[in-house]
Amino acid sequence: MFAEIITIGDEILIGQIVDTNSAFIGKELNKIGVSVYQITSIQDEKTHILKALEQAGKNADVVICTGGLGPTKDDITKLTFCEYFNDQLVEDKAVLKHVEELFAKYISTPISDVNCQQAMVPSKADILKNEFGTAPGMWIRQNKTVYISLPGVPFEMKALITNHVIPKIVSEFKRPYILHKTIVTYGTGESAIAARIEDWENNLPECIKLAYLPSLGKVRLRMSAKGSDKDVLEKAVSKASEELYTLIGDIIYGTEDEETLEITISKLFSNKKKTLATAESFTGGKIAEQLTSVPGASAFFKGGLVSYATETKIEVLKVPMKLIKEHSVVSEAVAKSMAKNARDLFKTDFAIATTGNAGPTKGDSDAAVGSVFIGIATPNDCYALQFKLGNHRTRIVQKAVNKGLELLQKEISKM
Repeated sequence: MFAEIITIGDEILIGQIVDTNSAFIGKELNKIGVSVYQITSIQDEKTHILKALEQAGKNADVVICTGGLGPTKDDITKLTFCEYFNDQLVEDKAVLKHVEELFAKYISTPISDVNCQQAMVPSKADILKNEFGTAPGMWIRQNKTVYISLPGVPFEMKALITNHVIPKIVSEFKRPYILHKTIVTYGTGESAIAARIEDWENNLPECIKLAYLPSLGKVRLRMSAKGSDKDVLEKAVSKASEELYTLIGDIIYGTEDEETLEITISKLFSNKKKTLATAESFTGGKIAEQLTSVPGASAFFKGGLVSYATETKIEVLKVPMKLIKEHSVVSEAVAKSMAKNARDLFKTDFAIATTGNAGPTKGDSDAAVGSVFIGIATPNDCYALQFKLGNHRTRIVQKAVNKGLELLQKEISKM
């Protein structure tokens, strides 16, 4: 069973907003066995919308449109739907009552005729109540295809998908079962992983497809299984996962559906009752930011220092000036000193430090752009490792953050 998603709005095409709606809809559809055939973004223009609806109807069993349902003249989706389905707008009393209630409860300005126009809907449509907005969702069946129109406001769209669209698709369509399992690895490139698991991959059951999803410092391995028997698929994926752990268990840090690496680190530090501090230079506090995004991080994370400038490393973090002159501010010696001094400053069990050159210029060091040192101070040791992370500033920073989290996870796991 296939679906097509159409996002309507010039604001998407000119880059004014990012289309997060399609990602959410695609994920929810996959959960119930509906494969997304295509995602299309189009202008708020009648001819364009009509053409997109016609093409989508040839490709998919379900067509979901988002956007173009506002009360202003530039929102033309309802009128275009009427033209496409040879229909006309009629007033829906329930929608009108809902709009009036929203204005009475939450909106200080008087309700206008333009707002009341939200209650005008195609006569052939099943109306999907929008609890959080004035524009209702619409469900129209033509031949064997269902066309669904939803508001583009993300929280309104999500509620409609969850509460109305998904349950209605489940009740009206017979669907296959789709299962995804994504295993997350850190510290090894996709080509090296592929070489290690080549025989395993070649012998996967026909119902399972493997995809490599590389990003900064990590590779996600997504197994996708599709078929009519849920139990058969779950057993096949479970067996394949167990085999994969025996081959590359040393670089696996869990599954995407379970938890992120920062959540894993948070649990390990909390369970082992150990504490952590950070001293970051070129990463600008991003390691601390990711760690503290986890609820309950205060149980183990005691604080961090962004010692971005060399003088801050000297005056606040107490890195000896002599050390910097002898080895450069981007060096193993300075990274070790930063980590050790952060551990002492915050009186923690562990500390992590970063110093490096993310570019585009060399700054206070002659180190090449992309040269990075990450220092780790443990209760009994202190060391620093060097990494060459390319020449793109944003990628260098995020790669270093991911590598730092990887090193932290390894060290706390030893305790």
